[in-house]
Amino acid sequence: MKRLFSILVIAAITVLGAYNLQAANSANTLPGTIVTFVQDDEETAAGDDLEEEELGFHQELKKRFIEGGPAFMGIVLLCLILGLAIAIERIIFLNLSTTNTKKLAQNVEDALNSGGIEAAKEVCRNTKGPVASIYYQGLDRADESIEAAEKAVVAYGGVQMGQLEKNVSWVSLFIALAPMLGFMGTVIGMIQAFDRIEAAGDMQPSLVAGGIKVALLTTVFGLIVAIILQIFYNYIIAKIDSIVNDMEDASILLIDMLVAYKNKKRI
Repeated sequence: MKRLFSILVIAAITVLGAYNLQAANSANTLPGTIVTFVQDDEETAAGDDLEEEELGFHQELKKRFIEGGPAFMGIVLLCLILGLAIAIERIIFLNLSTTNTKKLAQNVEDALNSGGIEAAKEVCRNTKGPVASIYYQGLDRADESIEAAEKAVVAYGGVQMGQLEKNVSWVSLFIALAPMLGFMGTVIGMIQAFDRIEAAGDMQPSLVAGGIKVALLTTVFGLIVAIILQIFYNYIIAKIDSIVNDMEDASILLIDMLVAYKNKKRI
């Protein structure tokens, strides 16, 4: 759009130069040139209107946010920033914690059959993620008994679940807090609007319309923040559930591998 505006300006300058040359030669060309100037002005105005339409959404959003007032709108914005920061950190952590469980189980089983417990533990040490950590804890207790290894896997699985769910409750808090703050701003705005009616002694729409509009804006932005954070929250919960299922399946596979390994050693 800026390029179009520049082209129109250059065209106007060109027409102006042509007009000056024609005016020096003949004054009869003046009406036609004036028409050209009018057309160029109309095209430039149309280009400006089109540019305003393209930027209208962002400008309108900024305008409405400012109209909502700094008291509640600032707190709602803070909820969005903190909630997004925690959600993004959790998403990065969960993606880094994701492990190819089948490949890890196969590598541990091969190392267990070829090099014993220590070789399998070395494979777990070189693999990141909660599943590898659970495998390591189970293998570390495998020399005692299968029951001890199973208890270690269950106990350390709970520790890993706590790590996966760390700070997720804060996201749910911001999801609930943002619309509640919006509703509070709306109620306070409505009270102020009725105070104006009481002070004026007359029910004039222009007296309260602005206050009611501003009051409702806090609710709108509070709901927008809650919707955005809810999407991230659901993704995080789904990711945690997927990793926990992998941990449970991997734990069962580990116990089966240890039982087979013990039976093989006895033979």
